[in-house]
Amino acid sequence: MSPDPEPILAKVRAAALALPSTCEKVSHGAPGFFIEDGMAFAYFWHDHHGDGETVAIVNTTGLDEQAMLIEGDPGLYYAPPYLGSSGWVAMRLDGEELDWQRVEDRIAISWELAAPQRLLEAGGR
Repeated sequence: MSPDPEPILAKVRAAALALPSTCEKVSHGAPGFFIEDGMAFAYFWHDHHGDGETVAIVNTTGLDEQAMLIEGDPGLYYAPPYLGSSGWVAMRLDGEELDWQRVEDRIAISWELAAPQRLLEAGGR
């Protein structure tokens, strides 16, 4: 767990809010990122319920993709409480060798999964 989550949150926030028609609002006590105040596409949790993790949580295409990500890199990915059963995946953000481009790509992919067709047709990200 990161002792100071603010620099990590700033990176997640920058990646999420750089995407079209996005906003941030508090959701269940933590920062959430939404498309036009509606569809969630990412969350940031720090020590959620004392779990000791600093994570970004993003959507996947479903449980198969979630399982593939977790199996392929269990040090980075895991199924988060509450959202994991719906195919969302958490990415641990406090590792020394973290590939931020990979994190940003997963945030963008999650946005694409949540974005309405008109945003995707307008050029998306």
